[in-house]
Amino acid sequence: MPVGGAYDRRMTESLDFFDRRILDELQRDCAQSQRALSDRIGLSQNACWRRLQALQAKGMIKARTAVLDRTKVGADLVVFSMVKTRSHSTDWLDRFRSHISSIPEVVDFYRIGGEYDYLLKIITADMKSYDLVYKRIIEKVELETVTSYFAMEAIEEQRPIVLP
Repeated sequence: MPVGGAYDRRMTESLDFFDRRILDELQRDCAQSQRALSDRIGLSQNACWRRLQALQAKGMIKARTAVLDRTKVGADLVVFSMVKTRSHSTDWLDRFRSHISSIPEVVDFYRIGGEYDYLLKIITADMKSYDLVYKRIIEKVELETVTSYFAMEAIEEQRPIVLP
């Protein structure tokens, strides 16, 4: 969990074997029943439920979602857009963050170090749909450069996080 902009090791150090197993199992299948989860990790249902509640209360589980097959739902195009800006003021960043967060096709949004300032992962149906998203990205906030890379194949996607 981010704390003060840095990774907080105290959270992961407080995870024991069973907590890690719960988190690993939920990353693989969050829709499994409480009974199946407790059987897989080797705890009673009550103990598993209490641990699950504690992990949620600590904020380690942000949400339980389904991973969709992009191609089967018509979201075939994955684009990584690199954004460079001249402005780095707090006001500009707030406007940019708000603007980009309002575009649902932007599924991941990072501030990065290096030659570019921001990385956006955009998923759309096709190039025409991406062009509409691109026009939305550049319409409200001044940007220096937007460079996009188009994924030809997803070799690995939505992999579980390896717990330290």
